[in-house]
Amino acid sequence: MCGRFTLRTPLNLLVEHFAAEATQLELFGPRYNIAPTQQVLVVRELADQHREIASMRWGLVPSWSKSPSKGPPIINARSESVIEKPSFRTAIKRRRCLLLADGFYEWQATQSANPSGKSSAKQPYFIHYADDRPFAFAALWERWESHNTDEPNIESCTLVNTAAVGWMTDIHHRMPIILRPSDYAVWLDSQLNDPEQLKPLFVPRDYPELKARPVSTHVNRVKNDDFRCIASEPRLFD
Repeated sequence: MCGRFTLRTPLNLLVEHFAAEATQLELFGPRYNIAPTQQVLVVRELADQHREIASMRWGLVPSWSKSPSKGPPIINARSESVIEKPSFRTAIKRRRCLLLADGFYEWQATQSANPSGKSSAKQPYFIHYADDRPFAFAALWERWESHNTDEPNIESCTLVNTAAVGWMTDIHHRMPIILRPSDYAVWLDSQLNDPEQLKPLFVPRDYPELKARPVSTHVNRVKNDDFRCIASEPRLFD
């Protein structure tokens, strides 16, 4: 799964890379430690087939939910069950988006001296392309409409994950689906409402161009959102 990620790429470069408009966004500065329930940037396709960059809350709130505070935020959707799950059934057909990032974190379980044999510490890794170019997670979004004037409407999203393969399995058994640029049009296509046609995008694959480096536990604290989160650090138990 993925519980934290980065987005340091300037907005003008995101507009260019994803061929999208960004006309109603507040200033979005570099982020080194984006966490669940925080605002994130997504690309979605509008009715006129133009793409827009929008800001949403990370942690999907189903449209039928009675309250956005009920239960933990849905930050990940498993590719193996996303088509059938009630929380995602409509979104997978009509509300797919690209969740924008340029790196993400995974925590590797490490064996310690715990008598129970369980891991008691985890080593964080920062995973990114060598040139730090932006990329997109396959994601879904929803609009929750409040019936209470004291609560605002909420647009929220969740990313789709799959089984890790190759070297990634040394760090974690799950990982977010990173779409190829050639897949963006298919994933965003508002005319494509048969999710069975999306299954080829869910097939686990290797990412030889991605790099992983150990970083310090500075990233573990949500309040820490600075360069130190991605700075190289010797592994905890080397």
